[in-house]
Amino acid sequence: MKNIAVIILFVFFLTQTTFSQDTIKTRPKIGLVLSGGGAKGFAHIGVIKVLENAGVKIDYIGGTSVGSVIGALYASGYNAAQLDSIFRDTDFNNLITDYIPRSSKNFYEKRNDELYAFSLPVNNFKVGIPLSLSKGMFNYNLINRLTKHVREIHDFNKLPIPFLCMATDIETGQQVVLDKGYLAKALLASSAFPSIFAPVELDGKLLVDGGVSNNFPVEEIRKLGADIIIGVDVQDEIKDRNSLNDATKILVQINNLQMIEKMKASKAATDIYIKPEVNQYGIISFDAIEEIINRGEKAANDQLEKIKKIANPIENYKKEKLNVGNDSLYIKYININYLPNYTRSYVLGKLGFNANTKIVYDDLRIGTDNLSATQNFKSITYTIDRNNNHDDLNINLVESPQTTLLKFGLHYDGLFKSAFLVNLTEKKVFSKNDVAFIDVVLGDNFRYNFEYYIDNGFHWSFGIKSKYSSFSKNVPIGFLSNFANSQLAINTLNIDYLDFTNQAYVQTVSFQKFLLGIGVENKNLKISSETISNSNPVLENNNYWSVFESLKYDSFDNKYFPKKGWSFSTNINTYISSTNFKNQFEPFSIAKSEFSIVKSFFKKATIEFQADAGLKFGNGKEPLLDFALGGFGFNPINNIRSFYGYDFLSITGNSFIKTALTIDYEFYKKNHINFSGNFAQVNNNLFETTDWISKPKFSGYALGYGLETIVGPAEIKYTWSPELRKGYTLISIGFYF
Repeated sequence: MKNIAVIILFVFFLTQTTFSQDTIKTRPKIGLVLSGGGAKGFAHIGVIKVLENAGVKIDYIGGTSVGSVIGALYASGYNAAQLDSIFRDTDFNNLITDYIPRSSKNFYEKRNDELYAFSLPVNNFKVGIPLSLSKGMFNYNLINRLTKHVREIHDFNKLPIPFLCMATDIETGQQVVLDKGYLAKALLASSAFPSIFAPVELDGKLLVDGGVSNNFPVEEIRKLGADIIIGVDVQDEIKDRNSLNDATKILVQINNLQMIEKMKASKAATDIYIKPEVNQYGIISFDAIEEIINRGEKAANDQLEKIKKIANPIENYKKEKLNVGNDSLYIKYININYLPNYTRSYVLGKLGFNANTKIVYDDLRIGTDNLSATQNFKSITYTIDRNNNHDDLNINLVESPQTTLLKFGLHYDGLFKSAFLVNLTEKKVFSKNDVAFIDVVLGDNFRYNFEYYIDNGFHWSFGIKSKYSSFSKNVPIGFLSNFANSQLAINTLNIDYLDFTNQAYVQTVSFQKFLLGIGVENKNLKISSETISNSNPVLENNNYWSVFESLKYDSFDNKYFPKKGWSFSTNINTYISSTNFKNQFEPFSIAKSEFSIVKSFFKKATIEFQADAGLKFGNGKEPLLDFALGGFGFNPINNIRSFYGYDFLSITGNSFIKTALTIDYEFYKKNHINFSGNFAQVNNNLFETTDWISKPKFSGYALGYGLETIVGPAEIKYTWSPELRKGYTLISIGFYF
């Protein structure tokens, strides 16, 4: 009887096993096809959520553009909930603009980003347009980090779910199936939307977005072995003229013209066709991610009966959460392709790490951001390949052939008034690492700034600088402290202020933030006023010679509306000679220091504390180089500083100390309201006694609104002081220059 029972049990389990195997063998293979469509592709996430909840196991995935990115992440092991979190946490505006943190830029690169509204390349004296808005570095770094767990898989059929994506050969117009290689680079090519992202060179081909040639790779997934195709289509229909109201919609329309007919055939080849209602959104509607995901869910739920019929018949399939492990890499070797104009040490210096080093992906992002910030490379890609128990970093850089740039900026403030900035920048003028530029400011007051320097990175660099500034302004008589009020029966007078400064210097940069410089300076300062005399209006016309040293540190994440970081600068000029047309010159020195720190609290609020101080010491008087405080929104010149509550150049003295506190709240994206208070002691020889630590003699407050724009901050402030009877409304527009 025991033997009979054993035989029965054996036959029962054999039958069940055979039945299960037969069932698995007969289960149809399901392919998922995800079209391109920019931000509208967020709907794919909603569809995948519904498929998972219904117990549908996907066997093959094919995608184009955003569909390739979402599809690849799902194929690599992420489940729907993880995809939802990843895309909600990504700042897609940074992706479009190829955002590079300010911390990755040296002082020259920071200046470039915080002075000019836009730039154009110049070739053979002809002005061109940029190749694209973005090189795709933010995108590439992000995808590399998200796919690090499958970086060793170079055959996409061997991913947890077999995968392929589409790209377009821009030279032939032919579609290219990407199913092998380095996954992150394939996704970069598949999603390189023309004019927004730069083309990607892969296996000798120059590739752009797959949506140009095949936005719905149904046939390719069918060839892999899929029996049932679920297709998710977020491509736009043809729009009428009234709907084509921005450049991106026109670009998409041009692309769609040749794809509509092909899409009809592809649609017919799907077994379950899902078309989310996302036509009202554009390819850059990134702020609508939640709405678009919900529309994907709704479209899939409308097909739920069909979807349930193809769900796993044995058990309710559930995709587990992917454990991606830690973020660390041990880089054994760093391989860099040959570069005609830049050395290996230059590249490694920008990367910030060397071979035989343990790093995390954030270190790699920072290093490639540093390289990208130089603007010396039009393409930066890399692969991380396994080397026994370690990894090799293989970097491929393509030098930018662009050495000449034309840049532009706009600004308005109450001191220099309206100004239009034109810049010409030339790299590699005499040597590999040099750069020369000239800013010409046209408007109410002519100005220019010329600089040439040889950038040796962390070693000592050499430069020369020439700067001319001018303004005309009605100022309080106190600014001309060598004229007593009793001599002139006026409270204000109109002056013409001209400053012409030339410098030669050496400087060194450390850790992208510290800047130490020493040099010699010649300054011609001319101040005149026809208010006093038409026959001899010149009040000051001197040439000063000085030596100077400066130290700067800057870790702000944003110059104008920072959320974190701190900055420090100090400068000492020792004036050793002067032509002094009044023959009264004696040597003297001027020392200045500034400190600022910013902290964030709550979500969108920041508080910034500032402290500035300056003093003149030595036997020389030279009152027209005294400190003058007042006004807001201008680039400081000589010893003229801003101060809320007072008009420009209202408070004067040969020494001062000032503190300020600003609370800023970003109530809507790039829109700020802020409140500031500043307090100062200003006097002659202020620090010779302890009077400077007494109650501040001057105070002022400001309530303002600021908007971050493409040309820089646009701000309006109402400022007042309890010491004065009236307040001032001050406006500043654009980057300060």
